[in-house]
Amino acid sequence: MKELQLPSSFHLMNACQDLYQGDILYPFAVDEVLCRKIGEGSVPPLVHIWRHQKAFVLGLRDRKLPNAEDAMAWLEAQGYQVSVRNSGGAAVPLAPGVLNLSLILPNPQGVMEFHQDFETMFQIIRRALAGITAISKGEIKGSYCPGDFDLSIDGRKFCGIAQRRQTKAFVVQAFIVVTGDGTQMADLVRQFYQVATGGQQKGAFPAVEPDQMASLEQLVGLETLDQFMQPLMDLFSAAGGVVVDSSFLHPFEEEIRDAIPMLRSRYERRG
Repeated sequence: MKELQLPSSFHLMNACQDLYQGDILYPFAVDEVLCRKIGEGSVPPLVHIWRHQKAFVLGLRDRKLPNAEDAMAWLEAQGYQVSVRNSGGAAVPLAPGVLNLSLILPNPQGVMEFHQDFETMFQIIRRALAGITAISKGEIKGSYCPGDFDLSIDGRKFCGIAQRRQTKAFVVQAFIVVTGDGTQMADLVRQFYQVATGGQQKGAFPAVEPDQMASLEQLVGLETLDQFMQPLMDLFSAAGGVVVDSSFLHPFEEEIRDAIPMLRSRYERRG
């Protein structure tokens, strides 16, 4: 395997036990604020791991679909927290079995090497699963949020990667479908696009085929989130990660709360 490109020391904040249930933009605001702090040099590089109870996150292009407003309202009527994220990619559903992993790293020279950043995330997930299965990298046609760094097993995607860049730091974000029914999640995304496009069959949106998605539970029999989390945490600890708890965010809470309406106004543009 390639050498893992991580800072010699970084903070590791695992918020999975808290399971966010409120505004889906909160964890994205955490990443946004901490990315700025890391770029300023006032906070060490950080790994942020989190989950949400029930949410649906759109990409910027999804929000521009002709009936996006109706599709978002349709999801909200089913109890989903719905918003638009400020990183790349397309629509993604979130649930307790979906692990969200953010690498927030400094980039003082402003170098644009997003393929290397994506490669780092790929290597992390590959190593965490090394004792369980081999994984492949490359776009899976018919998956939701498709891209060159789709991660898959036997041709079915379980993970997607996106990024958000600031002037002197960046965030690489991965969603990893660990447990639950990945095919059912994909069908929800397919239905979202049906509503958002007014039933169009082709256009500037992913043509989702539910069978192209699956969870690690479906693919390799992982029955609990911890079966993936434990080797992941061991990997980060071995790489120099210093564990911090949610109190690490206390000095930044006001800025995080202020960032939420800013993100909503800038990217969501509803009403």
